[in-house]
Amino acid sequence: MDITIAVDCMGGDHGPGVTVPAVLDFLRANPGVRVILVGAPVAISAELEKRSAVESDRLRIRAASEVIAMSDPPAAALKNKKDSSMRVAINLVKNGEAQACVSAGNTGALMAISRFVLKMVPGIERPAIITTLPTMKGHTYMLDMGANVDCSAEHLLQFAVMGSVLVSSVEKVERPRVGLLNVGEEEIKGNDVVKQAAELLKGSGLNFIGNVEGDDIYKGTADIVVCDGFVGNVALKTSEGLAHMLATFLREEYGRNFMTKLAALVSLPVIRAFKKRVDPRCYNGASFLGLKGIVIKSHGSADVFSFGFALERALEEARSGMLHELGMRMQQMTPVVGQAGEA
Repeated sequence: MDITIAVDCMGGDHGPGVTVPAVLDFLRANPGVRVILVGAPVAISAELEKRSAVESDRLRIRAASEVIAMSDPPAAALKNKKDSSMRVAINLVKNGEAQACVSAGNTGALMAISRFVLKMVPGIERPAIITTLPTMKGHTYMLDMGANVDCSAEHLLQFAVMGSVLVSSVEKVERPRVGLLNVGEEEIKGNDVVKQAAELLKGSGLNFIGNVEGDDIYKGTADIVVCDGFVGNVALKTSEGLAHMLATFLREEYGRNFMTKLAALVSLPVIRAFKKRVDPRCYNGASFLGLKGIVIKSHGSADVFSFGFALERALEEARSGMLHELGMRMQQMTPVVGQAGEA
């Protein structure tokens, strides 16, 4: 199947100055893919002209007269900006012109518009944000990363199913390991919601390995780590802050005097290899799971290199058949979820 990706060119901190060159690099690396650039035609065309690029059968411009600002309230963006670049891009997924949408814009607005336009997969009550994190063994997937602050046990079960389908479809892992983030590995630990979720996961048919703690995320203990959006977002921002602090400390120590600068020069290959392994730009592109369409959220401050990874993530999911698999899995899971709700 030919894959077409709709890109909200106006979203994020940098707009077409980042999204357009990232798309051009992406198209060169993926010859069989098409992209629709959504936004202000004049601004997009100017960026194409800078790079001696023009529209073609693989690269088209779709006009949108409005832009959703990072400060716009989600409800206002949904109600008042119906011709925004973000909404037009999502509509392209809805009507089948594109198989995925990528945006670096306002997260709340992107979630609200995506849910309103695309609707939910039957059996899933709330969409969840999932992202990849580096581990000592490669990488792991974690959800929810902030879409749902308050969750029931049934919601956590649905997140686990969605994460499992994503990993099995995209990563080709037959039975991905699912861990439930908790304050301890013991079954008696955690609040009532987490304890109830653990019981549901035990009977779900998923490869549930039990509770995992915060340090297990980066050990690579599980392929999928499940938690509510409050915990997930705090864990993510804490990790980002720690990474920034360590990088700052490293630069300060290497720059103290002539000898440390010489040591930095000698160890430059090691530093570069380390940076490559933990570079957050290589993990850009969070998926909104549970929707009847693929929506990828890029970091708002993404550069060209980073935005390219969000585009690659969209392509991987579009090719994987994940949405069909998720629909089939939820049909099988619905009786389990229904019984849990009755209990």
